[in-house]
Amino acid sequence: MFLVTGANGQLGNCLRQRLGDKAVYVDKDELDITDAQAVFEFCQKQNFAAIINCAAYTAVDKAESDEELARKINADGPANLAATGIPLIHISTDYVFDGNNCRPYNENDTPHPQSVYGRTKLLGEKLVMEKASAAVIIRTAWLYSEFGGNFVKTMRRLGAEKERLNVVFDQVGTPTYAGDLAQAIVDILPQLRSGMKEICHYSNEGVCSWYDFAVEIMKSSALPCLVLPIESKDYPTPATRPAYSVLNKAKIKNLFGISINHWKESLNTCLKNLS
Repeated sequence: MFLVTGANGQLGNCLRQRLGDKAVYVDKDELDITDAQAVFEFCQKQNFAAIINCAAYTAVDKAESDEELARKINADGPANLAATGIPLIHISTDYVFDGNNCRPYNENDTPHPQSVYGRTKLLGEKLVMEKASAAVIIRTAWLYSEFGGNFVKTMRRLGAEKERLNVVFDQVGTPTYAGDLAQAIVDILPQLRSGMKEICHYSNEGVCSWYDFAVEIMKSSALPCLVLPIESKDYPTPATRPAYSVLNKAKIKNLFGISINHWKESLNTCLKNLS
């Protein structure tokens, strides 16, 4: 039996579809991962083979003025889960990097987060590596799915309402379909070994800007909305986003035998499911 935390989010819901009754699913109402005693007692009651931590404070801009809560959820929570001694798959982010690279980031590149969100997620990584008996940390980026709020669903809604939209073209990365990431996690679970401590990168294949992504969403959704490219400076936000956050996936493919779809292929899968 597995434990999935943050189970009501995008990735948690995708894991429900794939793991079914092989897991116990909890969100903050069932288990507050920032409460070390509650985590310990909950995990004592069941013999979990592994924990998959999808819980996170992901309101990137709000985190700039709410650092204490972001730290509790993104750092203290994962540390509490790691301290149970149960093997842990923990989800992290491209925001641990500053975005100044001109080639895809690999796992050995030095993190340099530029936001509270990025800093608290990086601290979570460090605490997991210190405290876990076994852990695989998966950094991902630009997550979307059929569930919850995300860029794809927002673009489809706005595309149906508006004739034109402005979207930044100078932030480059790769969208990640949460269904694909969930399947990768399911494939990794039986390969977890005692003492294993790895950081891996996972997103879909290919590279695009948010503008390119929006254009493809409109095209594939048959929406006539015109998408116009703008610079990040024309759309200021409280938190700094990485300008370049393409992730090198060679390690996760080689280590765990994971195959990865191109982002356009996975976008079409998601859009079919939404329709």
